[in-house]
Amino acid sequence: MSVSQAAPDHDRAEVAGGRIGPVDPKAPVIMTPLPFDAVRLSGGVLGDLQRDNGALSVPRGAGHLEAQGAWANFDNVAAGRTDADYHGPCFEDGEAYKWLEAVAWEAARSGDQACLDWLAGYSERIGAAQADDGYLNTFVQAGRRAGRYEQLAWDHEIFNNGALIQSAVAQFRATGQQQLLAVARNAADHLDRTFGPGKRQGSCGHPLIEMALVELYRASGERRYLELAGYFVDVRGQDLIDPVHGFGDAYHSDRIPVRETTVPEGHAVRAIYLAAGATDVAIERQDHELLEQLKLQWQNMIEQKTYLTGGLGSRWEGEAFGDPYELPSDRSYAETCAAIAGIQWSWRLLLATGEARYADLIERQLYNAVLPGIGLDGDSYFYANALQLRAGAVASDTRMAAAGRQHWFGCSCCPTNLMRTLASLHAYVATTGGDALQLHQYAAGTVAADLAAGQVMITVATDYPWRGEIKITIDRPAAGPWALALRIPAWAEGASVRVGDHEQPATPGEYHTIERLWSEGETVLLRLPDAPRLVTGHHRVDATRGCVAIERGPLVYAFEQVDQDHGVVVDDLVLTSTELADEFVDQLGGVPQVLARARTLDPADGTPGPETTVRAVPYFRWANRDLGPMRVWVPMARP
Repeated sequence: MSVSQAAPDHDRAEVAGGRIGPVDPKAPVIMTPLPFDAVRLSGGVLGDLQRDNGALSVPRGAGHLEAQGAWANFDNVAAGRTDADYHGPCFEDGEAYKWLEAVAWEAARSGDQACLDWLAGYSERIGAAQADDGYLNTFVQAGRRAGRYEQLAWDHEIFNNGALIQSAVAQFRATGQQQLLAVARNAADHLDRTFGPGKRQGSCGHPLIEMALVELYRASGERRYLELAGYFVDVRGQDLIDPVHGFGDAYHSDRIPVRETTVPEGHAVRAIYLAAGATDVAIERQDHELLEQLKLQWQNMIEQKTYLTGGLGSRWEGEAFGDPYELPSDRSYAETCAAIAGIQWSWRLLLATGEARYADLIERQLYNAVLPGIGLDGDSYFYANALQLRAGAVASDTRMAAAGRQHWFGCSCCPTNLMRTLASLHAYVATTGGDALQLHQYAAGTVAADLAAGQVMITVATDYPWRGEIKITIDRPAAGPWALALRIPAWAEGASVRVGDHEQPATPGEYHTIERLWSEGETVLLRLPDAPRLVTGHHRVDATRGCVAIERGPLVYAFEQVDQDHGVVVDDLVLTSTELADEFVDQLGGVPQVLARARTLDPADGTPGPETTVRAVPYFRWANRDLGPMRVWVPMARP
């Protein structure tokens, strides 16, 4: 699910706006998620993205899925037309469910009547296709297999049920409606009767059910679902999934047990979904040994297998992680879904540990590995996210950067995943814990929370990430003292925090906590440096040795051909100075461009040309104009 929440009491309560939210979370976490509508974004980069997602992307997604035949699959099964054509891949049900999850979060955010109607109508169509015993998979029910669970490695039967459960729990949390939740519980009960100790042994070739079952446990209080999630985590690495590709057991996250995994391997999305689900299990069971192993796996992933952008997965073959430090720029896969999975995993680790490094990665992946996946029009997408596009590149696959942004894919996982992530984006902004309100991500809007000292509300005013100044106003202070904790990004050397007339430095990579008795109207000013800076890569990454990249605030920058002077080809660039400047330009919705000094090398003999000024733009906004050469890493001239 896009948003993980800790296990609530079985009672439910009304929250602001009249919607239903969890009460008194019990899970042993250090930081507790807020009710879904406790944070409201208002403008700025993230607020505008969320608004456009609801107004543009989600409605267009409905049209794409109908045109692709995703919903016709349910209708044909419900009507008993097993001889009808099946539409899409075997995991098409899952894409429909992910889109419907986005609809649920959007309904909670905006109250849009069209979203509410979609929830009711599509939930009815899903329920009508479910078998009497709870089984639901239109690919198999349409007769594409002779029996159930014949090809666990590939048919996504359990994966699809995981997406169904996530969608149903989202709808329940967003609107209080239980129509789809009943369908999901029937499906989960069928799985529980089929798989587990003393029953059929095995799991799905594509993890997801692990997260979903824990969320269903949190929503229902039914511990059977948590135990089944634990089974699906621990059964990995027992050679119970027959590989369907030449990529072997690692592709299905089945080569070694989760408790022995020290670094993610194989299919990137599968590996990280499994790690996120295992983290949920570790949290709920208070399994500290498993949690420590997952933290080690996360740290090794960051150090050895993560792009500067936060992108995950370096190989097109198997959509997979490569070897340690195998991070080519032009062949990078960095699937949008993998970065979304990374955010989901880091969010769970953040809640469990309270460590700022997890929120740091969420920020990096959001801006530089997730948002590149969607165009400014809200209806064009990248599936894979290369860090370099060469002049003359020819696309042999629509997922390639050379093909440009696409309006849809036959495998529509990235568009639907983006929709549900953007619809729930505000839920990653803040948490509570230890009578403190923690701000993890900075965006214009309001945050409300219930603390031991009383109810508090703050307003955040900022143009982040374009500018590094964040002003926080205390609108409702509470009767007693409480703490405001601000994440200071690891890159933010020179950050400072001012309260009233008192300003002090803030330590990067930590939370800066201010505990006091607040007054209404008081302000806190957080200043994060937003001057552009050069960064170098790890010396073991061959593709970037001798190169530099530009960052500004949380953003990675890229040189696009469209921004350069005539005759300056980005393939031939060599930076000649460490001095950088920036200026705001009226392009790409209004962005700060970074200016650098460079020469171009003659492609024939390497002869340097005259020095010139070159321009870089935020990487997540590239390919929204003319599609042409682009690069993030650029060689640096030797002194």
